Amino acid sequence: MSRHDLALLLTCTLFGANYCQDDCSINNLIQNLTFPSQYIRPVKNWTTTTTVDIGMTLYTIVKLDTSMQSLTTLVWFSMTWENEFVQWNPNQFCFINKIFMSSDTFWKPDLYIYERIEGEDKSPYVPYYSINYNGLMKDSVPLRIVSSCKLNIFKFPFDTQKCNLTFGSYIHPVQDIVMLANMNSSQVFQSTIDVFVSKGEWNLLDITVGNKTVISEGVSYSTIYYEITIKRVPVVYIITLIVPACFMVLLDIVSMFIQMESGERLDFKITIVLGFSVLLLILNTMLPNSEVPPILGIFCCVCMAIMVVSILGCVAVSYMLMLSESQPTVPSWIKSWILKFLYRVLCFKGKYFMKFGINLSLAETYVNKRAMQKRSLQTEKNLHRSKNDSMEAKLLKMLLQEVLKIHKKIVESKEMDDSKTEWHAAALVVDRLVLVMYLLIVVIIFVTVLIVWST
Repeated sequence: MSRHDLALLLTCTLFGANYCQDDCSINNLIQNLTFPSQYIRPVKNWTTTTTVDIGMTLYTIVKLDTSMQSLTTLVWFSMTWENEFVQWNPNQFCFINKIFMSSDTFWKPDLYIYERIEGEDKSPYVPYYSINYNGLMKDSVPLRIVSSCKLNIFKFPFDTQKCNLTFGSYIHPVQDIVMLANMNSSQVFQSTIDVFVSKGEWNLLDITVGNKTVISEGVSYSTIYYEITIKRVPVVYIITLIVPACFMVLLDIVSMFIQMESGERLDFKITIVLGFSVLLLILNTMLPNSEVPPILGIFCCVCMAIMVVSILGCVAVSYMLMLSESQPTVPSWIKSWILKFLYRVLCFKGKYFMKFGINLSLAETYVNKRAMQKRSLQTEKNLHRSKNDSMEAKLLKMLLQEVLKIHKKIVESKEMDDSKTEWHAAALVVDRLVLVMYLLIVVIIFVTVLIVWST
Protein backbone atom coordinates (compact mmCIF):
# COMPACT_ATOMS: atom_id res chain seq x y z
CA MET A 1 0.00 0.00 0.00
CA SER A 2 1.38 3.42 -0.96
CA ARG A 3 1.79 6.37 1.41
CA HIS A 4 -1.05 8.18 -0.37
CA ASP A 5 -3.48 5.27 0.16
CA LEU A 6 -2.43 4.96 3.77
CA ALA A 7 -2.96 8.66 4.37
CA LEU A 8 -6.36 8.50 2.67
CA LEU A 9 -7.40 5.52 4.80
CA LEU A 10 -6.36 7.30 8.02
CA THR A 11 -8.19 10.44 6.97
CA CYS A 12 -11.37 8.50 6.19
CA THR A 13 -11.11 6.73 9.50
CA LEU A 14 -10.66 9.93 11.51
CA PHE A 15 -13.18 12.18 9.78
CA GLY A 16 -15.78 9.58 8.70
CA ALA A 17 -17.01 8.29 5.40
CA ASN A 18 -18.54 11.61 4.32
CA TYR A 19 -15.05 13.03 3.89
CA CYS A 20 -14.27 10.40 1.19
CA GLN A 21 -17.26 10.74 -1.08
CA ASP A 22 -15.01 11.08 -4.13
CA ASP A 23 -14.02 7.38 -3.81
CA CYS A 24 -17.57 5.98 -3.24
CA SER A 25 -17.90 4.53 -6.70
CA ILE A 26 -18.87 0.93 -7.47
CA ASN A 27 -16.78 1.23 -10.62
CA ASN A 28 -13.80 2.05 -8.41
CA LEU A 29 -14.57 -1.06 -6.34
CA ILE A 30 -14.79 -3.25 -9.43
CA GLN A 31 -11.48 -1.92 -10.76
CA ASN A 32 -9.80 -2.94 -7.52
CA LEU A 33 -11.16 -6.50 -7.67
CA THR A 34 -9.40 -9.44 -9.24
CA PHE A 35 -11.63 -11.61 -11.44
CA PRO A 36 -10.64 -15.25 -11.85
CA SER A 37 -11.42 -17.36 -14.89
CA GLN A 38 -15.11 -18.05 -15.38
CA TYR A 39 -14.35 -21.62 -16.44
CA ILE A 40 -12.51 -22.75 -13.29
CA ARG A 41 -13.99 -23.42 -9.86
CA PRO A 42 -13.05 -20.31 -7.77
CA VAL A 43 -10.99 -21.87 -4.95
CA LYS A 44 -7.39 -21.13 -4.03
CA ASN A 45 -6.75 -24.76 -3.14
CA TRP A 46 -8.16 -27.28 -5.60
CA THR A 47 -8.92 -29.74 -2.76
CA THR A 48 -11.33 -27.26 -1.16
CA THR A 49 -14.97 -28.30 -1.57
CA THR A 50 -17.37 -25.67 -2.82
CA THR A 51 -20.61 -25.61 -0.85
CA VAL A 52 -23.65 -24.56 -2.84
CA ASP A 53 -26.73 -23.57 -0.85
CA ILE A 54 -29.95 -24.28 -2.76
CA GLY A 55 -33.21 -22.48 -2.14
CA MET A 56 -36.54 -23.04 -3.86
CA THR A 57 -40.01 -21.60 -3.41
CA LEU A 58 -42.87 -23.06 -5.43
CA TYR A 59 -44.92 -20.25 -6.92
CA THR A 60 -47.54 -22.16 -8.89
CA ILE A 61 -48.34 -25.45 -10.57
CA VAL A 62 -48.93 -24.52 -14.19
CA LYS A 63 -50.11 -27.94 -15.37
CA LEU A 64 -49.97 -31.61 -14.55
CA ASP A 65 -50.33 -33.44 -17.85
CA THR A 66 -51.72 -36.86 -16.96
CA SER A 67 -51.42 -38.22 -20.50
CA MET A 68 -47.71 -37.29 -20.74
CA GLN A 69 -47.08 -37.73 -16.99
CA SER A 70 -45.31 -34.39 -16.79
CA LEU A 71 -45.45 -31.58 -14.25
CA THR A 72 -45.01 -27.94 -15.23
CA THR A 73 -44.10 -25.65 -12.33
CA LEU A 74 -42.96 -22.08 -11.85
CA VAL A 75 -40.46 -21.72 -8.98
CA TRP A 76 -38.32 -19.03 -7.46
CA PHE A 77 -34.88 -20.56 -7.35
CA SER A 78 -31.64 -19.38 -5.79
CA MET A 79 -28.18 -20.83 -5.18
CA THR A 80 -25.33 -19.34 -3.21
CA TRP A 81 -21.65 -20.27 -3.30
CA GLU A 82 -18.32 -18.69 -2.28
CA ASN A 83 -15.85 -17.16 -4.71
CA GLU A 84 -12.57 -16.96 -2.82
CA PHE A 85 -11.08 -14.46 -5.27
CA VAL A 86 -13.82 -11.82 -5.17
CA GLN A 87 -13.62 -10.25 -1.69
CA TRP A 88 -13.11 -6.74 -0.33
CA ASN A 89 -13.20 -4.68 2.82
CA PRO A 90 -16.37 -2.51 2.93
CA ASN A 91 -14.58 0.06 5.10
CA GLN A 92 -12.24 0.81 2.23
CA PHE A 93 -15.08 1.41 -0.23
CA CYS A 94 -17.59 3.57 1.67
CA PHE A 95 -19.21 0.52 3.31
CA ILE A 96 -20.31 -1.04 0.03
CA ASN A 97 -21.06 -4.63 1.04
CA LYS A 98 -23.02 -5.88 -1.99
CA ILE A 99 -22.88 -5.30 -5.72
CA PHE A 100 -24.65 -6.72 -8.78
CA MET A 101 -22.67 -7.84 -11.80
CA SER A 102 -23.25 -9.68 -15.04
CA SER A 103 -23.36 -13.44 -14.70
CA ASP A 104 -21.17 -13.91 -17.77
CA THR A 105 -18.12 -12.77 -15.82
CA PHE A 106 -18.03 -15.45 -13.12
CA TRP A 107 -17.96 -19.18 -12.70
CA LYS A 108 -21.32 -20.82 -12.01
CA PRO A 109 -22.09 -24.28 -10.60
CA ASP A 110 -23.20 -26.69 -13.33
CA LEU A 111 -26.69 -27.16 -11.95
CA TYR A 112 -28.75 -29.95 -13.48
CA ILE A 113 -32.41 -30.83 -12.86
CA TYR A 114 -32.59 -34.61 -13.06
CA GLU A 115 -36.32 -34.87 -13.84
CA ARG A 116 -36.36 -32.18 -16.51
CA ILE A 117 -37.78 -33.44 -19.81
CA GLU A 118 -38.08 -30.25 -21.86
CA GLY A 119 -34.80 -29.18 -23.38
CA GLU A 120 -35.79 -25.68 -24.44
CA ASP A 121 -35.52 -23.31 -21.51
CA LYS A 122 -38.49 -20.93 -21.49
CA SER A 123 -37.64 -19.45 -18.09
CA PRO A 124 -37.19 -15.67 -17.73
CA TYR A 125 -33.49 -14.83 -18.02
CA VAL A 126 -31.92 -12.71 -15.25
CA PRO A 127 -28.24 -12.13 -16.23
CA TYR A 128 -27.01 -10.79 -12.87
CA TYR A 129 -25.42 -12.12 -9.69
CA SER A 130 -25.45 -10.47 -6.31
CA ILE A 131 -21.93 -10.45 -4.78
CA ASN A 132 -21.21 -9.88 -1.10
CA TYR A 133 -17.97 -8.44 0.24
CA ASN A 134 -17.06 -11.84 1.77
CA GLY A 135 -17.14 -13.55 -1.64
CA LEU A 136 -20.62 -15.09 -1.43
CA MET A 137 -22.30 -15.03 -4.82
CA LYS A 138 -26.02 -15.56 -5.29
CA ASP A 139 -27.91 -16.45 -8.43
CA SER A 140 -31.64 -15.85 -7.92
CA VAL A 141 -33.92 -16.50 -10.90
CA PRO A 142 -37.47 -17.64 -11.67
CA LEU A 143 -37.57 -21.04 -13.36
CA ARG A 144 -40.23 -22.69 -15.47
CA ILE A 145 -39.60 -26.41 -15.09
CA VAL A 146 -41.22 -29.19 -17.11
CA SER A 147 -40.35 -32.39 -15.27
CA SER A 148 -41.38 -36.02 -15.38
CA CYS A 149 -43.68 -37.26 -12.65
CA LYS A 150 -44.69 -40.88 -12.20
CA LEU A 151 -48.40 -40.78 -11.48
CA ASN A 152 -50.42 -43.20 -9.39
CA ILE A 153 -53.98 -42.84 -10.67
CA PHE A 154 -55.58 -45.81 -8.93
CA LYS A 155 -57.71 -43.49 -6.74
CA PHE A 156 -58.57 -41.05 -9.55
CA PRO A 157 -60.14 -38.48 -9.14
CA PHE A 158 -59.41 -38.55 -5.38
CA ASP A 159 -55.73 -39.18 -5.95
CA THR A 160 -52.67 -37.63 -4.32
CA GLN A 161 -49.51 -37.26 -6.39
CA LYS A 162 -45.87 -36.89 -5.33
CA CYS A 163 -43.46 -35.33 -7.79
CA ASN A 164 -39.74 -34.76 -7.24
CA LEU A 165 -37.43 -31.97 -8.35
CA THR A 166 -33.79 -32.99 -7.91
CA PHE A 167 -31.01 -30.41 -8.23
CA GLY A 168 -27.40 -31.52 -8.53
CA SER A 169 -24.10 -31.11 -10.33
CA TYR A 170 -23.69 -32.93 -13.61
CA ILE A 171 -19.90 -32.79 -13.89
CA HIS A 172 -18.37 -32.09 -10.48
CA PRO A 173 -18.37 -35.00 -8.02
CA VAL A 174 -19.15 -34.72 -4.34
CA GLN A 175 -15.46 -34.02 -3.60
CA ASP A 176 -15.73 -30.76 -5.56
CA ILE A 177 -19.30 -29.56 -4.97
CA VAL A 178 -21.68 -30.31 -2.12
CA MET A 179 -25.33 -29.28 -2.45
CA LEU A 180 -27.12 -28.14 0.71
CA ALA A 181 -30.64 -26.78 1.27
CA ASN A 182 -30.78 -23.34 2.85
CA MET A 183 -34.17 -24.14 4.48
CA ASN A 184 -35.72 -27.22 6.02
CA SER A 185 -39.00 -28.78 4.91
CA SER A 186 -41.29 -26.76 7.17
CA GLN A 187 -39.62 -23.48 6.20
CA VAL A 188 -39.86 -24.26 2.49
CA PHE A 189 -43.51 -25.24 2.81
CA GLN A 190 -44.36 -22.10 4.79
CA SER A 191 -42.58 -19.82 2.33
CA THR A 192 -44.40 -21.57 -0.52
CA ILE A 193 -47.81 -21.25 1.13
CA ASP A 194 -47.28 -17.51 1.54
CA VAL A 195 -46.86 -16.97 -2.22
CA PHE A 196 -48.50 -20.05 -3.79
CA VAL A 197 -51.04 -19.35 -6.52
CA SER A 198 -53.43 -22.25 -7.08
CA LYS A 199 -54.85 -22.95 -10.53
CA GLY A 200 -57.90 -24.63 -9.00
CA GLU A 201 -57.23 -28.23 -10.10
CA TRP A 202 -54.54 -29.13 -7.56
CA ASN A 203 -54.05 -28.29 -3.89
CA LEU A 204 -50.60 -28.21 -2.34
CA LEU A 205 -50.32 -30.53 0.66
CA ASP A 206 -46.62 -30.61 1.55
CA ILE A 207 -43.05 -30.06 0.37
CA THR A 208 -40.28 -32.26 1.69
CA VAL A 209 -36.59 -31.35 1.33
CA GLY A 210 -33.77 -33.85 1.52
CA ASN A 211 -30.18 -34.61 0.54
CA LYS A 212 -29.05 -37.67 -1.32
CA THR A 213 -25.96 -38.86 -3.12
CA VAL A 214 -26.40 -40.16 -6.65
CA ILE A 215 -23.83 -42.68 -7.91
CA SER A 216 -23.28 -42.84 -11.65
CA GLU A 217 -20.53 -44.94 -13.22
CA GLY A 218 -18.80 -45.20 -9.86
CA VAL A 219 -18.77 -41.42 -9.27
CA SER A 220 -20.80 -39.85 -6.44
CA TYR A 221 -22.72 -36.60 -6.97
CA SER A 222 -24.34 -34.47 -4.30
CA THR A 223 -28.00 -33.57 -4.92
CA ILE A 224 -30.93 -31.82 -3.24
CA TYR A 225 -34.47 -33.09 -3.86
CA TYR A 226 -37.81 -31.40 -3.25
CA GLU A 227 -40.76 -33.78 -2.99
CA ILE A 228 -43.96 -31.90 -3.88
CA THR A 229 -47.18 -33.51 -2.63
CA ILE A 230 -50.38 -32.32 -4.32
CA LYS A 231 -53.99 -33.46 -4.20
CA ARG A 232 -56.46 -33.27 -7.04
CA VAL A 233 -59.63 -31.20 -6.66
CA PRO A 234 -62.31 -33.76 -7.67
CA VAL A 235 -65.37 -31.49 -8.02
CA VAL A 236 -65.23 -31.27 -11.82
CA TYR A 237 -64.86 -35.02 -12.23
CA ILE A 238 -67.66 -35.75 -9.78
CA ILE A 239 -70.03 -33.56 -11.79
CA THR A 240 -68.93 -34.67 -15.26
CA LEU A 241 -68.17 -38.37 -14.70
CA ILE A 242 -69.20 -39.94 -11.40
CA VAL A 243 -72.70 -38.49 -11.02
CA PRO A 244 -73.77 -39.23 -14.66
CA ALA A 245 -72.36 -42.77 -14.37
CA CYS A 246 -74.33 -43.40 -11.16
CA PHE A 247 -77.50 -42.01 -12.72
CA MET A 248 -77.13 -44.26 -15.75
CA VAL A 249 -76.60 -47.32 -13.58
CA LEU A 250 -79.67 -46.38 -11.54
CA LEU A 251 -81.75 -45.91 -14.70
CA ASP A 252 -80.61 -49.28 -16.01
CA ILE A 253 -81.68 -50.92 -12.75
CA VAL A 254 -85.07 -49.20 -12.90
CA SER A 255 -85.52 -50.33 -16.50
CA MET A 256 -85.61 -53.93 -15.25
CA PHE A 257 -89.13 -53.22 -13.95
CA ILE A 258 -90.51 -52.31 -17.37
CA GLN A 259 -93.02 -54.90 -18.59
CA MET A 260 -91.34 -57.93 -20.18
CA GLU A 261 -93.73 -58.23 -23.08
CA SER A 262 -93.00 -54.66 -24.17
CA GLY A 263 -90.07 -54.02 -26.50
CA GLU A 264 -89.44 -50.67 -24.84
CA ARG A 265 -87.21 -52.23 -22.20
CA LEU A 266 -84.64 -53.42 -24.75
CA ASP A 267 -84.63 -50.06 -26.57
CA PHE A 268 -84.21 -48.21 -23.30
CA LYS A 269 -81.29 -50.41 -22.21
CA ILE A 270 -79.46 -50.02 -25.51
CA THR A 271 -79.79 -46.23 -25.24
CA ILE A 272 -78.28 -46.29 -21.74
CA VAL A 273 -75.37 -48.44 -22.91
CA LEU A 274 -74.63 -46.00 -25.73
CA GLY A 275 -74.63 -43.09 -23.29
CA PHE A 276 -72.38 -44.99 -20.91
CA SER A 277 -69.91 -45.74 -23.69
CA VAL A 278 -69.59 -41.97 -24.27
CA LEU A 279 -68.59 -41.57 -20.60
CA LEU A 280 -65.94 -44.25 -21.06
CA LEU A 281 -64.50 -42.36 -24.02
CA ILE A 282 -64.34 -39.15 -21.96
CA LEU A 283 -62.66 -41.02 -19.11
CA ASN A 284 -60.13 -42.56 -21.50
CA THR A 285 -59.01 -39.13 -22.73
CA MET A 286 -58.38 -37.98 -19.14
CA LEU A 287 -56.28 -40.88 -17.93
CA PRO A 288 -52.60 -41.56 -18.65
CA ASN A 289 -51.18 -44.83 -19.92
CA SER A 290 -50.59 -46.67 -16.68
CA GLU A 291 -49.92 -50.24 -15.66
CA VAL A 292 -52.49 -49.99 -12.87
CA PRO A 293 -55.92 -48.84 -14.11
CA PRO A 294 -57.93 -46.44 -11.92
CA ILE A 295 -60.67 -47.85 -9.74
CA LEU A 296 -63.15 -45.52 -11.50
CA GLY A 297 -62.25 -47.12 -14.84
CA ILE A 298 -62.72 -50.60 -13.35
CA PHE A 299 -66.08 -49.51 -11.96
CA CYS A 300 -67.23 -48.20 -15.36
CA CYS A 301 -66.05 -51.34 -17.16
CA VAL A 302 -67.83 -53.62 -14.69
CA CYS A 303 -71.01 -51.55 -14.99
CA MET A 304 -70.77 -51.68 -18.78
CA ALA A 305 -70.32 -55.47 -18.65
CA ILE A 306 -73.30 -55.99 -16.36
CA MET A 307 -75.39 -53.71 -18.61
CA VAL A 308 -74.52 -55.91 -21.56
CA VAL A 309 -75.40 -59.00 -19.52
CA SER A 310 -78.76 -57.45 -18.60
CA ILE A 311 -79.40 -56.80 -22.31
CA LEU A 312 -78.64 -60.46 -23.04
CA GLY A 313 -81.06 -61.42 -20.25
CA CYS A 314 -83.69 -59.16 -21.77
CA VAL A 315 -83.15 -60.85 -25.15
CA ALA A 316 -83.46 -64.29 -23.50
CA VAL A 317 -86.73 -63.26 -21.83
CA SER A 318 -88.12 -61.96 -25.12
CA TYR A 319 -87.08 -65.20 -26.83
CA MET A 320 -88.91 -67.28 -24.19
CA LEU A 321 -92.04 -65.22 -24.67
CA MET A 322 -91.77 -65.77 -28.43
CA LEU A 323 -91.40 -69.54 -27.92
CA SER A 324 -94.55 -69.56 -25.83
CA GLU A 325 -96.47 -68.73 -29.03
CA SER A 326 -94.79 -71.24 -31.31
CA GLN A 327 -93.53 -74.14 -29.21
CA PRO A 328 -96.26 -76.14 -27.42
CA THR A 329 -93.99 -77.84 -24.90
CA VAL A 330 -91.36 -76.57 -22.48
CA PRO A 331 -88.00 -78.44 -22.54
CA SER A 332 -87.36 -80.67 -19.58
CA TRP A 333 -84.15 -78.87 -18.56
CA ILE A 334 -86.08 -75.62 -18.21
CA LYS A 335 -88.63 -77.38 -16.03
CA SER A 336 -85.98 -79.03 -13.87
CA TRP A 337 -83.55 -76.14 -13.53
CA ILE A 338 -85.71 -73.05 -13.75
CA LEU A 339 -89.19 -74.04 -12.66
CA LYS A 340 -88.04 -76.43 -9.93
CA PHE A 341 -84.65 -75.16 -8.72
CA LEU A 342 -84.17 -71.47 -9.49
CA TYR A 343 -87.69 -70.48 -8.53
CA ARG A 344 -86.98 -71.67 -4.96
CA VAL A 345 -83.53 -69.99 -4.87
CA LEU A 346 -85.02 -66.69 -6.04
CA CYS A 347 -87.83 -66.95 -3.45
CA PHE A 348 -90.77 -67.41 -5.81
CA LYS A 349 -93.84 -68.73 -4.00
CA GLY A 350 -96.09 -71.51 -5.29
CA LYS A 351 -99.23 -69.39 -4.96
CA TYR A 352 -97.55 -66.71 -7.05
CA PHE A 353 -96.95 -69.24 -9.83
CA MET A 354 -100.52 -70.59 -9.55
CA LYS A 355 -101.78 -67.21 -10.66
CA PHE A 356 -100.49 -68.19 -14.09
CA GLY A 357 -102.16 -71.62 -13.94
CA ILE A 358 -98.90 -73.53 -13.46
CA ASN A 359 -99.24 -77.00 -11.92
CA LEU A 360 -95.86 -77.79 -10.45
CA SER A 361 -96.89 -81.43 -9.91
CA LEU A 362 -96.14 -82.52 -13.46
CA ALA A 363 -96.37 -86.23 -12.69
CA GLU A 364 -99.93 -85.88 -11.43
CA THR A 365 -100.89 -83.95 -14.55
CA TYR A 366 -99.36 -86.62 -16.74
CA VAL A 367 -101.27 -89.43 -14.92
CA ASN A 368 -104.59 -87.59 -15.15
CA LYS A 369 -104.03 -86.96 -18.84
CA ARG A 370 -103.32 -90.64 -19.54
CA ALA A 371 -106.40 -91.75 -17.59
CA MET A 372 -108.58 -89.31 -19.53
CA GLN A 373 -107.23 -90.62 -22.82
CA LYS A 374 -107.98 -94.22 -21.75
CA ARG A 375 -111.55 -93.34 -20.83
CA SER A 376 -112.04 -91.60 -24.17
CA LEU A 377 -110.81 -94.66 -26.09
CA GLN A 378 -112.99 -96.98 -24.02
CA THR A 379 -116.03 -94.84 -24.74
CA GLU A 380 -115.34 -94.89 -28.48
CA LYS A 381 -115.04 -98.71 -28.42
CA ASN A 382 -118.34 -99.02 -26.61
CA LEU A 383 -120.00 -96.79 -29.17
CA HIS A 384 -118.57 -98.84 -32.00
CA ARG A 385 -119.85 -102.08 -30.52
CA SER A 386 -123.44 -100.90 -30.20
CA LYS A 387 -124.28 -100.22 -33.85
CA ASN A 388 -127.62 -102.01 -33.76
CA ASP A 389 -129.01 -99.98 -30.89
CA SER A 390 -132.16 -97.95 -31.13
CA MET A 391 -132.50 -94.57 -32.80
CA GLU A 392 -132.47 -92.78 -29.45
CA ALA A 393 -129.33 -94.60 -28.46
CA LYS A 394 -127.66 -93.62 -31.76
CA LEU A 395 -128.55 -89.97 -31.19
CA LEU A 396 -127.16 -90.16 -27.67
CA LYS A 397 -123.98 -91.75 -29.01
CA MET A 398 -123.58 -89.02 -31.63
CA LEU A 399 -124.13 -86.38 -28.97
CA LEU A 400 -121.58 -88.06 -26.75
CA GLN A 401 -119.04 -88.11 -29.60
CA GLU A 402 -119.47 -84.37 -30.11
CA VAL A 403 -119.08 -83.79 -26.39
CA LEU A 404 -115.87 -85.84 -26.41
CA LYS A 405 -114.53 -83.82 -29.33
CA ILE A 406 -115.30 -80.59 -27.51
CA HIS A 407 -113.67 -81.97 -24.40
CA LYS A 408 -110.59 -82.94 -26.37
CA LYS A 409 -110.29 -79.45 -27.83
CA ILE A 410 -110.71 -77.94 -24.37
CA VAL A 411 -107.98 -80.23 -23.01
CA GLU A 412 -105.64 -79.31 -25.86
CA SER A 413 -106.38 -75.61 -25.36
CA LYS A 414 -105.71 -75.98 -21.65
CA GLU A 415 -102.43 -77.74 -22.36
CA MET A 416 -101.43 -74.94 -24.71
CA ASP A 417 -102.31 -72.33 -22.09
CA ASP A 418 -100.35 -74.28 -19.46
CA SER A 419 -97.35 -74.40 -21.79
CA LYS A 420 -97.56 -70.64 -22.40
CA THR A 421 -97.85 -70.04 -18.70
CA GLU A 422 -94.77 -72.18 -18.05
CA TRP A 423 -92.80 -70.18 -20.64
CA HIS A 424 -93.97 -66.97 -18.94
CA ALA A 425 -92.95 -68.31 -15.54
CA ALA A 426 -89.52 -69.34 -16.83
CA ALA A 427 -89.12 -65.86 -18.31
CA LEU A 428 -90.00 -64.35 -14.93
CA VAL A 429 -87.39 -66.49 -13.18
CA VAL A 430 -84.67 -65.56 -15.68
CA ASP A 431 -85.62 -61.88 -15.41
CA ARG A 432 -85.38 -61.92 -11.64
CA LEU A 433 -82.08 -63.83 -11.81
CA VAL A 434 -80.57 -61.09 -14.00
CA LEU A 435 -81.90 -58.39 -11.66
CA VAL A 436 -80.46 -60.08 -8.55
CA MET A 437 -77.07 -60.56 -10.23
CA TYR A 438 -77.12 -56.93 -11.40
CA LEU A 439 -77.88 -55.55 -7.93
CA LEU A 440 -75.34 -57.81 -6.24
CA ILE A 441 -72.48 -56.89 -8.57
CA VAL A 442 -73.30 -53.17 -8.51
CA VAL A 443 -73.43 -53.11 -4.70
CA ILE A 444 -70.09 -54.95 -4.45
CA ILE A 445 -68.31 -52.64 -6.89
CA PHE A 446 -69.85 -49.54 -5.26
CA VAL A 447 -68.65 -50.61 -1.79
CA THR A 448 -65.20 -51.45 -3.17
CA VAL A 449 -64.86 -48.06 -4.85
CA LEU A 450 -65.96 -46.20 -1.72
CA ILE A 451 -63.48 -48.15 0.45
CA VAL A 452 -60.62 -47.41 -1.96
CA TRP A 453 -61.48 -43.69 -2.15
CA SER A 454 -61.87 -43.33 1.61
CA THR A 455 -58.55 -44.97 2.53
